[in-house]
Amino acid sequence: MLDLLFTNPAAFVIIFGGIILAITIHEAAHAFMADYLGDPTPASMGRTTLNPLAHLDPVGTLVILLTGIFGWGKPAPFDPFNLKDVKRDTALIAFSGPLSNILMAVVLSFVLRLLSLPSAVAMTLFLLIRLNITLALFNLIPVPPLDGSKIIGIFMSHESGIKYQNRESPMLLLLLILPIFSGASIASIIISPISGFLLRLLTA
Repeated sequence: MLDLLFTNPAAFVIIFGGIILAITIHEAAHAFMADYLGDPTPASMGRTTLNPLAHLDPVGTLVILLTGIFGWGKPAPFDPFNLKDVKRDTALIAFSGPLSNILMAVVLSFVLRLLSLPSAVAMTLFLLIRLNITLALFNLIPVPPLDGSKIIGIFMSHESGIKYQNRESPMLLLLLILPIFSGASIASIIISPISGFLLRLLTA
C-alpha cells in the first residue's frame, strides 16, 4: 500500500480519505446501534454522526495508514445499564462496527465490478476493499479491547463476560501485530486466508 501512496499522490488522497471513512463508519455504527438499542450515551456525547472529527484518533489513523491492517478510532461509548439484554445488545453493538466495514467493502466491490475504471483507480478501490475487510476481521479477533472480545461475551456468563471484556491485554495485542514469522504478524497469519477468500469473492 505504501508504495502506491508514495508514487501516486491522487491514490494517497483517495486511500487516506477511504481510511478516514472506514474508521468513521465503523465507530458511528457502534454509536447508532447503541442508540437504536435504547442507550442515549453516544448521542449525548455527539457520536451519532458521520462527522469524522467525532470519531477519529490521529495516532490510530496514522497507524492504519502505515500498516494497512491495524489502527483505531475513538471507541464509541455506551452504558450497559441502559440496555435491555446486556449480553445480546453488547454483542450487537460490537458486531455492528466490523459489519459496517464488510458492507462498505461490498459496495466498493460493486463499483469496481460494474464500472470500467482506469487501472490506477481500480487498484485504489481494490486496496480500499482489502483495507475494509482486514479492518473488520482484525476487530473480530476475540482479544480485549477488540470488538471480538465483546461478541464472544454472549457465550459466557454475565460476570465472566464483563471481566474478560474489561481485561487489558496490551502484550497480547502487541504479539498479534508485531512481525514475528518471516516479517508476518500473528494477526496477518490469522486474517490472511479469510481476507484472501473474501477479496477473491468480492472482486473476481
